[in-house]
Amino acid sequence: MKFSTKVDIEAPIDDVFAALIDFDGFERAALRRGAEVVRMGQPRPNGVDQIWRVTFAYRGKLRQLTARLVALDRPNALRFQGTAKSLDGQLLVDLVALSRRQTRVTVTLEIAPKTLPARIFVQSLVFARSRINDRFAKRVRTFAQQIEDKLRKPSLG
Repeated sequence: MKFSTKVDIEAPIDDVFAALIDFDGFERAALRRGAEVVRMGQPRPNGVDQIWRVTFAYRGKLRQLTARLVALDRPNALRFQGTAKSLDGQLLVDLVALSRRQTRVTVTLEIAPKTLPARIFVQSLVFARSRINDRFAKRVRTFAQQIEDKLRKPSLG
């Protein structure tokens, strides 16, 4: 199953890309939401092959996800692969400079079931696809707004 959305951000592409690769910030945000995040291994000098093991509660159960940065094309794209017990996923973030001060970000999430119960779960998502796509787009827009707000804020010091 695939979800995709686009959002335009009022910021230069290099600044948006820098916000997207603030992995320490993402780790802190996940910790604040109750997840446990462990960064594993050593990434290559270009940042590729960074791996995170994330444990979080979902629907009353502890879940574990392993996410890996598999491609980093500065400042145009990021690609992550994720693996959980019953699902595999891929997240692709593409950036396009619309002007010196505006960037279009396209976020695509694709998930694939590995087990029969996961296949049933993913099939149930098909029936709620419109609502889920709306929620996905809203989360991406909220994140884009946070990037804009952060970049507008004057730095101290």
